[in-house]
Amino acid sequence: MNVTIENDFVGSLPADPIRQNYLRQVRGACYSFVEPSRAGKPRLLAYAADLAESLGFSVDDCQSDKFVDVFAGNSLLEGMKPFAMCYGGHQFGNWAGQLGDGRAITLGELIDTHGTRQALQLKGAGKTPYSRSADGLAVLRSSLREYVCSEAMHYLGIPTTRALSLVATGDAVIRDMLYDGHPAPEPGAIVCRVAPSFVRFGNFEICAAQRDVEMLKQLADYTISSEFPNLKRLEEPEKYIAWFEDVVDRTIDMIVHWMRVGFVHGVMNTDNMSILGITIDYGPYGWLENYDPDWTPNTTDAATRRYRYGQQPWVAQWNLLQLANSIVPLIGETTPLENALNRFPSLYQERWEQTIRNKLGLLDVGSKESPLVNELETVLMLTETDMTLFFRELANLDITATIASEDPLYAMESVYYAPSSISAKQREQINLWLRNYATLVKHQNQSQEERIAVMNATNPLYVPRNYLAQLAIDEVEKGNDEYLDEWMSVLKKPYTEQLGKDEFAGKRPEWARTRVGCSMLSCSS
Repeated sequence: MNVTIENDFVGSLPADPIRQNYLRQVRGACYSFVEPSRAGKPRLLAYAADLAESLGFSVDDCQSDKFVDVFAGNSLLEGMKPFAMCYGGHQFGNWAGQLGDGRAITLGELIDTHGTRQALQLKGAGKTPYSRSADGLAVLRSSLREYVCSEAMHYLGIPTTRALSLVATGDAVIRDMLYDGHPAPEPGAIVCRVAPSFVRFGNFEICAAQRDVEMLKQLADYTISSEFPNLKRLEEPEKYIAWFEDVVDRTIDMIVHWMRVGFVHGVMNTDNMSILGITIDYGPYGWLENYDPDWTPNTTDAATRRYRYGQQPWVAQWNLLQLANSIVPLIGETTPLENALNRFPSLYQERWEQTIRNKLGLLDVGSKESPLVNELETVLMLTETDMTLFFRELANLDITATIASEDPLYAMESVYYAPSSISAKQREQINLWLRNYATLVKHQNQSQEERIAVMNATNPLYVPRNYLAQLAIDEVEKGNDEYLDEWMSVLKKPYTEQLGKDEFAGKRPEWARTRVGCSMLSCSS
């Protein structure tokens, strides 16, 4: 494999001087060197061909035994210096102390064909000094879900880490899937995820918690120099203020995208928030099936629903507050950080209004449009409504026929989970909204084709629905990779209707409503 490995993170920041791999509290270091565990009988299940090519791996490379060995953790390429990061974090609103890469090991970095530095990280490759009571391994269901969603998010146009490969280890891993006292062996697997940086809010929080201002400054200066180069020439403390403002901006952009497609992260702890504003750590995530702003896919979050869909923007703002608190020593005052945080609601609202305008195919959201937009959530919640399909079918509405129809809902019945159970009152309310929508659209100076194009470029048809992920897991566990390959191919064009692929756009079937893995998931997912 003709690739050149670099180690900029390792060469620029302080290392843990202890080289032995045992659980411990680490101070004065941004990372610890650690070797991946060996996989017993690794097998390549899938790889992202376009990503591999951009990193310098040929097709022959990806289909070689060497590639499988490297991304199973059994071998290293020349120059690789594997390590696990040290960071802390707030989990479910409470400071959790040192956390760190408990099952993630970064192998090194490559410069891709765009000139961007990309880090390669194995998730599920064994214990690190930060594994706490865990084994550092990952099971097939969690690794496959991360592989699928990382790549799906990329093609949806959402800032995200990516996934280079999915490798079955051939080893059994013991997991208590629902934390209910019934551990069982499951097939192990490792995903190699790729990002310009895996630095999180928690990397800065641990420096602040340890009152290590020198290391905090080193980490901030390195992050700005490598990932925010346009800011590095600014004087201090303006450099750090501008950097924080940029992080706020990127985070808002990411969250707006999440809300646009109905993605629910499920575990928005500060250690799962990327400093680059990219989606990271796909654990108990989920996709809204029926529209419900109070839904969370995470069993651990079932009681308080802190990370529910409708709460995600405000959790992001709270997490940014924790980041701001950690970098106050670099600035010497809180006012500039408070100002940046106070702008969050208006910036988010401005971008969300533009997004909902595009989702509805409206040219403006002014006084005439506002009531329609404000009533949308109520209409979506009157009965079980598939969020993804609702907006796609809305684009297909015959505007003239809808205005004249006594029952325009009839044309939309396919988006509801139980259309026969919709009451007369509910039907009347939905019909009124549809006619008002059609009337508003008719008075716009826009062609039907233009409206449909805007809506279908904003509202995907194919998203990695929870039940489809479970079907893919079931098939791969049987030794059949074809279903996963076909699904991944469909997810590369999420906004374009694909002939013969209706099964990948279908509503959640009734059997999946309560099946484990299709509705609620645990943090081991």
